[in-house]
Amino acid sequence: MKPVFVINGPNLNMLGLREPDVYGHETLAGLEERCRTKAKALGLDISFRQSNLEGEIVTWIQEARSAASGLVLNAGAYTHTSVAIHDALRIAELPLIEVHLTNIYKREPFRHHSYVSSVANGVLCGFGGHGYELALDAIHRILTVKKG
Repeated sequence: MKPVFVINGPNLNMLGLREPDVYGHETLAGLEERCRTKAKALGLDISFRQSNLEGEIVTWIQEARSAASGLVLNAGAYTHTSVAIHDALRIAELPLIEVHLTNIYKREPFRHHSYVSSVANGVLCGFGGHGYELALDAIHRILTVKKG
């Protein structure tokens, strides 16, 4: 089976340093390790990526169309601004779980709108790093049902 792409957007490379009272103390490397452990337990491979560049994220989503079996995406601030990411996700035609570390609905009003949600199979927010593990569970279930 092709890997699941786990794509992280802007500023997520600063986890552990960035507003720990909001985002916690877990680093992106720790989050990647957690995802790799969960994926292995589910029999999945992952390709874990992070970029601060919108165009690079769009390119990865386009690559995923032929190279991945599904997507877990935390688009960070681009969630609320990027029509380009929305359009790339529509083109990808892959199972997609949108993830946010924080509950975006308990934050500033501009964070309440997502250009990703309308093309996602599901949205997880407010569970911290555990949300990524839940997202991998969801992708696994979608792929298993799809096969079955």
